[in-house]
Amino acid sequence: MDRRWLDWAIAAGVAASLVVAGHPATGLGYVLLAASGLVLVARRDAPIVVLAATGLLALAHQATGAEVPVIAFLFAVYSTMRAGHRVVTVVGSVLMIATLPLAALISPRDLTTYEAFAQTRDVLQIAWLIAAAAAGEALRQAERRADEAERTREETARRRANEERLHIARELHDSLTHQISVIKLQAEVAVHLAQKRGEEVPESLLAIRDAGREAARELRATLEALRDDDKNPPHGIDDVPDLVRRARAAGLDAQLTIEGRNNDVPAAVERTAYRIVQESLTNIARHAAAASAQIRIDYRPDALLIRVDDDGKAPPRTSKPGVGLLGMRERVTALGGSLQAAPRSEGGFTVQAELPVAQP
Repeated sequence: MDRRWLDWAIAAGVAASLVVAGHPATGLGYVLLAASGLVLVARRDAPIVVLAATGLLALAHQATGAEVPVIAFLFAVYSTMRAGHRVVTVVGSVLMIATLPLAALISPRDLTTYEAFAQTRDVLQIAWLIAAAAAGEALRQAERRADEAERTREETARRRANEERLHIARELHDSLTHQISVIKLQAEVAVHLAQKRGEEVPESLLAIRDAGREAARELRATLEALRDDDKNPPHGIDDVPDLVRRARAAGLDAQLTIEGRNNDVPAAVERTAYRIVQESLTNIARHAAAASAQIRIDYRPDALLIRVDDDGKAPPRTSKPGVGLLGMRERVTALGGSLQAAPRSEGGFTVQAELPVAQP
C-alpha cells in the first residue's frame, strides 16, 4: 500500500512539474504533458509499456510545436533498466533520439533540418539517458546482491539446522541403544533361566523382551536412514524398483505396477513415497509371513497414490500401530496427505497413501 501511494505521488508530482514548466502551445499539449506524468504510476508493473507510452506522448507533444520536457521518459528509462530490460531500454532510447527531430520537422514551427536536430539534441541529451539507465541498473544490481545474500543466509541456516538435528538424533540413538540393549539382555536372560528351570515365563517378561528387540531394530533402522540421508542423495520413486528386487531376493514374490507419468512430483513427495514402500516391505518381511506382495504407484493429476498389499498374516484391528506405521502416518500428514492401513477382507494387509502433488 505504501509503495502504491509513493508511485501515485511521484506520477502526480512529475505531471504537475511538466504542466507548469512545459509551456505547452495548445490545450492538447497540457493533456499530453499531464498524461506522460500520470502514466508513470504503472512503471513498476509494466515498465516496457510505460517506456513506450512516455516516448509516444513526448513525440506527440513535440509535434504540437512546443519544447518537450523529457523527465517522464527519463523516469521510464530508469524503471525499465531497473526491471532488467536492458535491450528494450537501449532500443527505446535510440528510437527516441532518432524520432524526436522528425516530430519537430512536422510541427507547426518552420524549422530547418539542422534546427530540428539541434533542438532535440538540447532537449534529450545522451548523458541524461545514460545517467537514468545507469541509476536503474545500479539499483537492480544492489537489490540482486541483497536477495542473494539473504538467500545464502537462509541456506546456511537450514544447513546448520539439519546438521544439528542429525547430531542430536545420533546422540539420542547412541544413548537409547545402550539402555535398550541392557533391558533386552536382562529380559532374555530372565526368560532363558525361567525356561531352563521349567518355570512358566510371565507374559510381561516376554513382552519386555519382544519390545526390546523391536526397539533395537527400529533404532538401527533410524541410524541407517540418518546415515543414508546424510551421505547419499535422497531416494525417490525411481529407486522403488531396487526395493522390489531386494524383496524378491529375500523370497517375497513382489510385483510393482506404475501407472501414469512422473510430471514434476515434488522431491518431498518422492522421498515419502519411497519410505512408504520401504517400510511396508520391511513390515511384510518381519511380521506378515507373506508369500506375495503387490506394490502400485499411480500418478494422478493432483495426487500420487501408493498402495501395498500382501497376503500374509495381518495384525488384529485392535492392535496398537507400530513405530514404522506411525512414522509413515507422520510423513504423509506433514505433506497434507492421507494414509490408510488395515487388514484386507480376503486376507493380508493393505497400506494405501495419497499424497498431493500440487504446489501451494
